[in-house]
Amino acid sequence: MRVLPRSAFGKTVFLIGFLLLINQLVSYFLVAVYVIQPFLQQTNHLIAKQIKVVFIDVGYDDMVLSEQLTKRFQQATGIEVYNETQAQQHGLQQAIFYQSFSDDMSRELGGTAEVRIEQSQSFVFWVRPPQAPQYWVRIPLSGLNDTDFKPLQIYILLIGFLSVAGGWWFARQLNRPLQGLQQAALKVGRGDIPEPLPEAGSSEIIAVTRAFNHMAKGIKQLEKDRALLMAGVSHDLRTPLTRIRLASEMMSEPDSWIRDGIANDIDDMNAIIDQFINYIRHHKEEVLTDEDINVLVSEQISAERLQQREVVTELAHHLPLVPLRRIALKRVLTNLIENAFKYSEGSIVVSTGYEKGSQRVYVQVRDHGPGIPETQMAQMFEPFTQGDTARGSSGSGLGLAIIKKIVDMHQGEITLHNHAFGGLVATVYLPLKQRGKAVI
Repeated sequence: MRVLPRSAFGKTVFLIGFLLLINQLVSYFLVAVYVIQPFLQQTNHLIAKQIKVVFIDVGYDDMVLSEQLTKRFQQATGIEVYNETQAQQHGLQQAIFYQSFSDDMSRELGGTAEVRIEQSQSFVFWVRPPQAPQYWVRIPLSGLNDTDFKPLQIYILLIGFLSVAGGWWFARQLNRPLQGLQQAALKVGRGDIPEPLPEAGSSEIIAVTRAFNHMAKGIKQLEKDRALLMAGVSHDLRTPLTRIRLASEMMSEPDSWIRDGIANDIDDMNAIIDQFINYIRHHKEEVLTDEDINVLVSEQISAERLQQREVVTELAHHLPLVPLRRIALKRVLTNLIENAFKYSEGSIVVSTGYEKGSQRVYVQVRDHGPGIPETQMAQMFEPFTQGDTARGSSGSGLGLAIIKKIVDMHQGEITLHNHAFGGLVATVYLPLKQRGKAVI
């Protein structure tokens, strides 16, 4: 499982959050070393001085405190001295032993001392001094419980939130032009040249956007020139073909076999010209509509030109509607079925289905011909590729290229594979989502 983000946006936010965490840890360390530790050492030092004052007149031999002395000292300083039993009654049981404070206090008092801290309504230090181990000195620190750390906590949380929010906003603004470039590049890949993108963002992104706009403009002009060239060639070719057909019609009856051959050749040339025109046509002017793929398949199969051959249909029930260009997809179905007829002597099978996991509807056309070698599968969608000689080599080689171009325009996928019992299977997958539009 990948933990680190892959996008530039996620990486930027992650980097800012990581740097903020390091900053907070360093800040806590510096505060602990240069503020809290000196403060605690100073507190320990002052408490040790006060304890020395309590036992200033007490020797190690007698180790007895007069009740009058302790009472007067308590009234003056608030420091109380108890024996073990009294200390247990006044809160020693709730106090927690601290080894570090005990070590510091031992160094201050010149002997083994024990320090415990009680935290009830206020902080209370309990110290067993080496001068009088049978006594406990109770020292209240009323100032500590008045310390309010809430502003510091709020400040840290606020700084963290503002840092992450600022990083998120910065990364979003930085990546917005990149997202526009991505969407525009996808459109170019589908043959749909977008309008020039606005040049915004950092200087590097502006340079990339300007280069992309220049590239898109060049591709658009190239498409126009190609379409114009193809239209001119087709027009110039059809004119002499028409004259040849008229001339052949005036041939005498004994030469009818020549006339029929010329007519067939002219029909083949017109079909090839039509395929060239279909290849350069993107059908971008056609609007996407939600269609039932079963209806389109039924219409194509019932067409008059297909009644001469047997077509077996295996249509799935209750298929979801698919956003598609109706005329363009009919051309896909027509080319697939005609190719299957062309390379198969028997019947063909047309089936439909739905892949729930990938949210795609598919159309499958299978023939019973010789199939295609696996090594040539990837080349079959290239223009002017006519396949293996086992399947014949007539035509322009644009049929599958036209199909793939239309399928790519629908953000779909087309695959070829040989059937286990012979024949070629062509499958067209169409997604239920087109450019953010979902069809359920």
